[in-house]
Amino acid sequence: MNENATSLGHLAPQRRLRRLELTITRRLDGLLHGQHLGLLPGPGSEPAGSREYRPGEDEVRRMDWSVTARTTVPHVRTVDADRELTTWALVDATPSMDFGTAELEKRELAVAAVAAVGFLTAGSGNRLGAHLLGDAGVRRFPARTGRHHLLGLLRTLLEVPRGRPASDPVPLAEAIDGLRRSAGRRGLAVVVSDFMDGLPDEGVAGAGGGPPDWERALRRLAARHQVLAVEVRDPRELELPDVGLITLVDPESGRRREVATGSRRLRDRYAAAAAAQRLAVARALRRAGAAHLPLSTDRDWIADIVRHVHAQRRLARATRPTNGGAA
Repeated sequence: MNENATSLGHLAPQRRLRRLELTITRRLDGLLHGQHLGLLPGPGSEPAGSREYRPGEDEVRRMDWSVTARTTVPHVRTVDADRELTTWALVDATPSMDFGTAELEKRELAVAAVAAVGFLTAGSGNRLGAHLLGDAGVRRFPARTGRHHLLGLLRTLLEVPRGRPASDPVPLAEAIDGLRRSAGRRGLAVVVSDFMDGLPDEGVAGAGGGPPDWERALRRLAARHQVLAVEVRDPRELELPDVGLITLVDPESGRRREVATGSRRLRDRYAAAAAAQRLAVARALRRAGAAHLPLSTDRDWIADIVRHVHAQRRLARATRPTNGGAA
């Protein structure tokens, strides 16, 4: 594991912030400079020409009827992202995020993801705001500009106390709806979570259990904003090791259960259910219209972000018209 995966928890708050900033700027600085496409290239608000309509991918409301009539081929309008970007982040800090068996805990990785978003979208006039979903409800931070504001926000996220299961927790779906109501102007919305909340109870998630509770809220958010869903994972959530009898605790409810991990059949069933659950989450995010960025506590999260940014930039170049209009 490289230096960028070193646990932030072993450092004082100010050193943790400095480590995050240096790690991100050293490896990511310059990726997006001078290209007003932001972390997640895609639709904005400034007209930039037209291209041919793609059935199943493009929305009919973006049809460019004048070009369609002139060429007799369906075209849609393309747009550049706004010059001044407002980014809103919803950060899941509920008890299920207080878990980690690798170099980082899930909550630390969530803060690192917000830091990357903040530094990548930083620029003249760009603003960042956040909603923090914790065991005590949702805490809101207004969208503001500047490095000082970003570092203050990150410091707050790092210092969130670990809570016990809430008696009346705020569902992720409700928190997403709250973010949608707060984010008025079109911009970038980043939801950082393990997306464990709101999954169907009956059957394996996505296999007869219905969509997650948060899918509809995320779809409503994506109707107006570009949405990046950062899914935070830990390898032990995907498979159980053979370590004998262990006690598993549900961090959200506090329920405990003893499990004999020596059973190969049990471990296989667990791995299959976990894989199906993660697949269901990925499908729900795709249906909601969100870009999906999975990050794991045992991986180089900076490298995964770099790959995501490169993929989004390639997609943007592939869909951008070459002559500013129709042929």
